[in-house]
Order: sequence, then C-alpha cells, then structure tokens
Amino acid sequence: MSAASELDRLLSIMVRLRDPETGCPWDKVQTHATIAPFAIEEACEVMDAIARNDDQALPDELGDLLLQVVYQARIGEEEGRFDFATIAKTIADKMVRRHPHVFGDATLDPDLWERNKAAERASKSEDGALAGIAPALPALIRAEKIGKRASRVGFDWGTPEEVIDKIGEELEEVRAELPEASRDRLEDEIGDVLFTVANLARKLGLDPEACLRRGNDKFTRRFQAMEHNLARTGQSLADQKLETMEALWQQVKRELAAEQPS
Repeated sequence: MSAASELDRLLSIMVRLRDPETGCPWDKVQTHATIAPFAIEEACEVMDAIARNDDQALPDELGDLLLQVVYQARIGEEEGRFDFATIAKTIADKMVRRHPHVFGDATLDPDLWERNKAAERASKSEDGALAGIAPALPALIRAEKIGKRASRVGFDWGTPEEVIDKIGEELEEVRAELPEASRDRLEDEIGDVLFTVANLARKLGLDPEACLRRGNDKFTRRFQAMEHNLARTGQSLADQKLETMEALWQQVKRELAAEQPS
C-alpha cells in the first residue's frame, strides 16, 4: 500500500460517486456550497480526536476531512475550473515559497512567513492589516486572528489588566441596554464582550477556542453529574426548583474537584 495508490483510489471512488448515470443520488447532486459546512464539522472532529489522544479515531477523522478536499476538487474538475492536482500544486508551491530557508539559500527569518503572506495578499489586491481573514471562520477564532493582526501594527491593549477593565466597560454597556432590551443592540454589545474576552485569552498567550472548549467540557461534566445523582433517587432536574439545582451544582463541583489529582 502506498500513499499515491490509495489517493488515486479515493479520487476514482469520488468520480464513481459523482457519475451522472450510475453515481449515488445524493453525492452527484451536491455543490461546492452544499458540502462546504461538512468541512468545518470534519475539522472539528479531527480536533476532538487529537484532544482525546485517540490514535484509532484520528486516521478515520483525517480521512473524512481529506474526503472534503477530494469532493470539492471533483466538483471543480467537472466544471472545468480546477482539479486535485491544481490544489496539491498550489499548496506545494506555497510551502516552498514560504520556506526559502529550507528550499533555498535564505537565512531563517522569524518574520519572513508573515511578510510572505502579506505579499501574497497584496498580489490578490487584499490590502490592509486585516486582509485575508476569512469571514466564515468560527467567530471566536476569527476574533483572535483580528486581534493578533491589529496588534502587529501596534493597535492593542498594553496589559491583560487593561483588557479586563475593557471587559468591565463592555458589560456595563450590556447592562445599560437591558431596560429596553433591543435585540439588535444587545447582540451588538454582547458581541463586543465576546470579542474582548477572546482578546484577553490572546494577551495571556491562550487559545480562546481551547479555553471555551474546556469550559464547555467542564459544564457538561458537572451538569451530567447532577443528572446522574438525581437519577439514582428516581428524580430528574426538570422537577427541581432553581434553589435545589444550585445546591446540587455546588455539590458536584466539590465532588469532581475532589477527584482531580493533587
């Protein structure tokens, strides 16, 4: 088994799936737009397998992600716009271009990667410090990238404490909107809070996406522990008063904290 032969096999499978006459009814009617959301989903499943150190699941999830590239390539080839070889050549050329210290005789320059990316954006008429940040990125990841790019030209908070103060200001603006509760204004102000929190993580050298993922996991563990504790006595959360749920929440926090290694 070689990588080249297996890739050829996968490309051939996609041709068969998309065949107008004998292909799969679902696969052959898909478009760039209809399958695009699956790429995000598959990338997230790759991240999950990595986070779990699951070496059995990771090749499978990476395969699902590769399939999305093969799928888009096949649609592009059918439309006469590009094919898989174009995709592979484009990224290979880019990697060589961005690593002249490896593939050429240049000395390693820590800023070279960003300068090369800036030059590539300029060649595409994408001007400005924020050019090239995809609007379709998950909002938290995009917020971090925007903050990082702005920081490169000096537009940034000086210290994490200043960002914390800014979060306080943004929360006060949310509070000010509450009496009228305009949906549009609340969405705007909550967006400011989330953007600033994402940049607090960045200032602290943390990945905001990883921070939120950890928070989600922690809440899930605690919530499910509450459900399990009640289920042992034949009860459910939906039947409890808020005060009881708060007491249960504090209880599982203590129990789960006690289980953590010291």
